[in-house]
Amino acid sequence: MKKQVLFSVFEFIIFLCFHFLFISLGIEAQTCDPSGTIPGTTPPPGQCNQDNNADCCVEGEVYTIYTCSPPVSNNTPATLTINSFQEGGDGGGASKCDNQYHSDDEPVVALSTGWFSQSSRCNKFININGYGKSARALVVDECDSQAGCNDEHAYQPPCGNNIVDASKAVWTALGVPESEQGELDITWSDA
Repeated sequence: MKKQVLFSVFEFIIFLCFHFLFISLGIEAQTCDPSGTIPGTTPPPGQCNQDNNADCCVEGEVYTIYTCSPPVSNNTPATLTINSFQEGGDGGGASKCDNQYHSDDEPVVALSTGWFSQSSRCNKFININGYGKSARALVVDECDSQAGCNDEHAYQPPCGNNIVDASKAVWTALGVPESEQGELDITWSDA
């Protein structure tokens, strides 16, 4: 009995050594943990555009921020949200990739910070699968997962780390009725 207990303790010690070795070498499974938080602030009157049911930051709330997104695959799970990339729309300023505004009739998207990958996906197409259909959209912006609750971000909270923020044209291409547009579980991949 003692021999079996000692062997189990020995196995546990070996397990811990390997576990810490893998963590220190960065070999553990790819994860995307929060990188911090930011405080909510009350937007100045008329400064938070709530088109498309966009949320406004709330004083006293704490919002999680991310510098990463989950790993990209041929079938990357994500949440599709709706955004207006038009001037005066709920998306805030001009798109980061081309410093332009885009019509709601154009199939364009903003990707969470990690997936935007320091602009490496700018002006590239992605394939989006959801609602039983697929659509192709051009990446024109970053859905900022690192900042929010300020003028630059239209006083909206930071994006989650798994967001594909899409124009109405993408939602229409997927066949989602307007009354159901807002959030949808999807998968996406580079085109």
